Amino acid sequence: MRAKYRLALILAAAVLVLDQASKAVIRHYLPLWTKSAVIPGFFDLVHTLNRGAAFGLLNRSDIDWQTYFFIAANSLAVVIIFHLLHTVQSGVFLRFGLGLLLGGALGNLVDRIRAGEVTDFLDFYVGAHHWPAFNAADMAITAGSLILLISLYRQRGRGRP
Repeated sequence: MRAKYRLALILAAAVLVLDQASKAVIRHYLPLWTKSAVIPGFFDLVHTLNRGAAFGLLNRSDIDWQTYFFIAANSLAVVIIFHLLHTVQSGVFLRFGLGLLLGGALGNLVDRIRAGEVTDFLDFYVGAHHWPAFNAADMAITAGSLILLISLYRQRGRGRP
């Protein structure tokens, strides 16, 4: 395996395994649409399904095309990430971010292909105000996106386009 891919692929594989294992545990031990308090008033484990995108965008049961749309979008993201890994000359920080993005995209892609929807299970809230439920793949995508933005900003600061 080429050295420039090694970090990203190892990290992507770790995210994919963690994501799929955590979702399998939730599906096995927590009945669908139920919750278990971890930190009462702040954090619950829940078992929800999301046919849409982040924050429930397009999470509707009355339309069928969103599953195919998100499979295509996830697949395109994977292709773009591999293209970036192949073409960028930057260092470890950027490859780390791309690895997180790749692992997260693959984790949610596996769910969409397997079931047509994504298992979400982390529910943070204060009182009646809930952050939309999410999963390990979503965390990796968020962290990878932030790392990618920071990396691009740092390169721009060094005079690189």
